[in-house]
Amino acid sequence: MTNKTTGRVIIAGAGPGDAELITVKLQKRLAEADVILVDRLVNPDIIDTWAQKDALVLMTGKQGYHDGSVAQEDINKLMVGHAQNGKTVLRLKGGDVAFFSNVLDELVALQQAEIPFEIIPGITAASGASAYAGIPLTARGYSKGVQFITYNPCSHYSPEKWKSWANSGDTLVFYMAARNLAGLVELLTRYSRYPATPLAVIEQATTPYQKVHITTLKDFSENKDQVFSSPSLVVVGEVVRLHEQFNWYQAEREGSVFHQLVTVK
Repeated sequence: MTNKTTGRVIIAGAGPGDAELITVKLQKRLAEADVILVDRLVNPDIIDTWAQKDALVLMTGKQGYHDGSVAQEDINKLMVGHAQNGKTVLRLKGGDVAFFSNVLDELVALQQAEIPFEIIPGITAASGASAYAGIPLTARGYSKGVQFITYNPCSHYSPEKWKSWANSGDTLVFYMAARNLAGLVELLTRYSRYPATPLAVIEQATTPYQKVHITTLKDFSENKDQVFSSPSLVVVGEVVRLHEQFNWYQAEREGSVFHQLVTVK
């Protein structure tokens, strides 16, 4: 019988886009990792800045309806295989590992292979997008709760569930909804969400390319042909009205551009 040293796996969230929105612990683990399995939405600056230079970096992004996607089963095999060869493996995901990230499949695979693991949380897309758009997800007088929901062409929810969401006073945050936003708005309107309810679509949140589109369920229904880039997050609820007053990120970027123009002159 030969002795074989088993490595370990770190499953970590890299945040919503801004490379500075990662934890100190993740910075340390990036410097330790021999193998890094990177999701599609992870900012490459995070790897360039913090990973050790000889680390093996493997792109393992998943994207619906895209031929270049890596199957979850293949990701599990890579993760387990490198750890069994004694490597420290960092499985790096966009946002936070606990939100819509297939982390359960990976945890089961690691447990079955008896590989030790660690989980490092990150800032989920909803928190990053709402903060950089100046939209608190809950606020006194606007919303006492928030619900996180996935909505894509493969999502199927009962009429009772749609009625519950459409008549809730909570803020609703929809992940993966940008490609089917017209269908989402139609369902919320059909099941009695107030037509004047504000809606925000936040494209590429926390990055220099962030754009925030504000409308209402009714107005969107009348102008539903707009295409939004990926990733985009949809926020529905009264808190969206706060964007105009507290839109600090847009003001900061405009101020920065103005400062550069003045400096050049």
